[in-house]
Amino acid sequence: MRPTAPIRLLVLVLALVAPLPVALAAEPPADAGRTVLVTGSTDGLGRALALALAAQGAHVIVHGRNAARGQAVVDEIAAAGQGSAEFVAADFASLQGVRDFADAIAARHPRLDLLVNNAGIAITGAQPRRTSEDGHELQFAVNYLAGWILVHRLRPALAAAAPSRVVNVASISAHDIDFDDVMLEQPGASARGYGQSKQAQVTMTAALAPAFAADGITMISLHPATLMDTTMVRDIGVPPRTTVAEGRDTVMALIDAPTLVPGAFYVDGKPAPLAAQSEDARAQARLLALSRTLTGVGGD
Repeated sequence: MRPTAPIRLLVLVLALVAPLPVALAAEPPADAGRTVLVTGSTDGLGRALALALAAQGAHVIVHGRNAARGQAVVDEIAAAGQGSAEFVAADFASLQGVRDFADAIAARHPRLDLLVNNAGIAITGAQPRRTSEDGHELQFAVNYLAGWILVHRLRPALAAAAPSRVVNVASISAHDIDFDDVMLEQPGASARGYGQSKQAQVTMTAALAPAFAADGITMISLHPATLMDTTMVRDIGVPPRTTVAEGRDTVMALIDAPTLVPGAFYVDGKPAPLAAQSEDARAQARLLALSRTLTGVGGD
């Protein structure tokens, strides 16, 4: 049974805190009773999406690193009296933390209707290069590799709830992946880190979507809005150009759309042309092989 109001807060403390197909996805199930996971949902766009999905009657799995902020989102959903929620903590700077997080979600929720891979960070080119707990460039690890693990580890739960969806929150701020220096170890490479991680998301989506569609899972990537007024944007010192509400509305419109093109990259609510690298079969294969090697996930 899914939780009902009043909502009970659950905090799980983990060990470590080809060309686009033309087929359209089937109509998604009604929101009431759906189970959805929104990563990075204690702030910014993710928080706004969690609240909007709960308002439609969904049970929302809220994710973040800070339990107090997670509980605040759960409490806000409870106070609204619509939907339900729980908070599950995980630090996506640890690949083992992501694997443990995914396994905990799968164990508790064998059916998952929607996964929104929203968690992300941005580091400016002027800042020092940062690495994850596993020694990987931090943006590539958090923005991309975490989502790679989640789509694979949660694939059985998504298939069990088919027709289901995966929404990868990417960006038009993309930069080709330098496969000879993915971890930005060469001088001057740090400026492309954020864009590279976002291109990896779009490329992964295009590459994996056909196989996931065969399981009844529609996977897309999207650009929500440009430089929303989020903590991430403020922290890198860039003036916001759009609001979180604008980004939320863009994403929610696609979540609720009757049909989507599997593998597409949506900009302004419509499929946009992919960067040449993202639709190149050799680049896709190279990224998938690298992702399997780095994470130990996705070899099945």
